[in-house]
Amino acid sequence: MLTLYYSEKSCSFAPHILLYDTGADFVAKRIDFDTGEQNSQGYLSVNPKGRVPALMTPDGILTENPAILLYIAQMYPEKQLAPKEPFALAKAQSFNMYIASTVHVGHAHKIRGSRWADDKTAHVSMADKVAQNMGSYAKVIEEHYFVGPWVLGEQYSMCDPYLALVTRWLHPDGVLLDNFPKLKAHDVLMRTRSSMQSTLPIYP
Repeated sequence: MLTLYYSEKSCSFAPHILLYDTGADFVAKRIDFDTGEQNSQGYLSVNPKGRVPALMTPDGILTENPAILLYIAQMYPEKQLAPKEPFALAKAQSFNMYIASTVHVGHAHKIRGSRWADDKTAHVSMADKVAQNMGSYAKVIEEHYFVGPWVLGEQYSMCDPYLALVTRWLHPDGVLLDNFPKLKAHDVLMRTRSSMQSTLPIYP
């Protein structure tokens, strides 16, 4: 049994989709950020960073999306959600780590500037830069990483729910998805999948 700790409007959206893709037996436990549950002693014992997602497994707890997505994919090899060949797997991880280390950080500058600066004018300046940065990141994904029709090519993989998360961010961040036809087509394709359809109502 797996337990996914999640909150609405968070990046746990991606592993939530992937768990549905596998047909895994899992429980989804909502962490209420509005009440500060992420900072409660109970949840900090799960993830001392006070963030989601976290995945409780029979072997222990995993945090950070690239690790969680790869674990889920490798636990269900018959679903072929991660490449087996070393270079191809490294390329997939390069994509996932780009989202985690660069795209997610750029998105977070809109509402979480206090992580990087105490000066409120700096928060405003960071937020003002989000649309430009996210647009540039979308261009890198479209022109450098994306193969099509799925991220890695013909095979759906653990990278696709992560890209679905990014496209979910683009419009609120001031980026027109129409300017990125490959990403727009991927978003349409993702929405045909039952895993995405099961996840969307959980993340309003």
